[in-house]
Amino acid sequence: MKHQVIVIGGGSSGLMAACTAAKAGAQVTLIEKNKVLGRKMLLTGGGRCNVTNNRPESEIIAHIPGNGRFLHGAFHQFSQYDIMNFFTSKGVALKEEDHGRMFPVTNKAKTILETFIEELENQKVTVRTDAIVEKILFDSENAIRGLKLNTDEEIPADRIVLATGGKTYSRTGSTGDGYLFAESAGHTITELYPTEAPITSPDSFIVERILKGLSLRDVKMSVKNKKGKVVVSHQMDMIFTHFGVSGPAALRCSMFVHQTKKRDKTDTVQMSLDVFPDQSEQQVEQSLRKLIKSEPEKSVKNGWKELLPERYLLFGLQQVGIDEHSPLKTLVLKEIQDFAHFCKDFPFQADGTLPLDKAFVTGGGVSTKEVNPKTMESKKAKGMYFCGELLDYNGYTGGYNITGAFVTGHTAGTHAATDK
Repeated sequence: MKHQVIVIGGGSSGLMAACTAAKAGAQVTLIEKNKVLGRKMLLTGGGRCNVTNNRPESEIIAHIPGNGRFLHGAFHQFSQYDIMNFFTSKGVALKEEDHGRMFPVTNKAKTILETFIEELENQKVTVRTDAIVEKILFDSENAIRGLKLNTDEEIPADRIVLATGGKTYSRTGSTGDGYLFAESAGHTITELYPTEAPITSPDSFIVERILKGLSLRDVKMSVKNKKGKVVVSHQMDMIFTHFGVSGPAALRCSMFVHQTKKRDKTDTVQMSLDVFPDQSEQQVEQSLRKLIKSEPEKSVKNGWKELLPERYLLFGLQQVGIDEHSPLKTLVLKEIQDFAHFCKDFPFQADGTLPLDKAFVTGGGVSTKEVNPKTMESKKAKGMYFCGELLDYNGYTGGYNITGAFVTGHTAGTHAATDK
């Protein structure tokens, strides 16, 4: 007898789960509360949909710092290479860009969504859009028996896959419904927090917007704990904003700001910026001395202007108390050393990040301790499966989160259709 599988959520993980479950022989209904499928998918990768990453599994897991190890079991069943094959076998040409990111050659997320919609039709999945789930229905032994819509219509099923997403991009329908459904089955929801989010800072140079709009390329940003030990560092581009810092380096550090604040029980976390990450402080000092020696009569502002963007140079000179108009030859050893140190370790405070709705990814979610990593089935309620951002794992941007969504979606769909 075919399993009756309902997939709740028509995003990345839900679309994969529905297609997979139907192909594996189940009778599948996909329920989406929006009028159309894949609203959030159309926004991913800047509207181009970064479908996965072409790095080895170990590297992809390393780029999913929030509970990435939970995904090992799913990866062994459906890997990043299987994701690529899924699309190419359906006529979608893919291309690789920097850092292993894979995109459709069309550069349109719509291409990926249309591929899923065609596969849903081919696999005869019943699609219900503009349908809001009010309640999951359980039998007396806490096993799935179906669900009820807000219209009071009941739909029977012996398997339900929750693929409702996190709480980011709430305008696309990701409003946290799945957490309530999971709790109704007895699941623990770990604390939700924004990840891959711009970082906020209370420091005066931020409040006064001194560096607002200034971009720095290939810098190293670090998060430190209360003992001054580096928790994490990322070497990428960044930008100063009116509220703090953003850009790739800041986004990757954001989850560690939250975790360090919580662990250290502090209101702020110390950050550090190194604008010459490939040089030692001594090498930076030597570069400064070399410029002094070659053009001693020049002002500091003009003599060192090739080293840094002008606004950051002037800011740094002010930080260490050097007059920008002073001739280079008048600088004393301590001033040179102080500026070299500023270049290598400019400290500033972070007090958090922008809220969930401004983040790319939701941290926290359904506790992975209560989900079978090989099947994605609930350990609390028979017939309930989870996939995607609803689960307590999170990765960096660059195709890692959507890889997790497709991998867990395929695993959940397969086992919902085939498990006894």
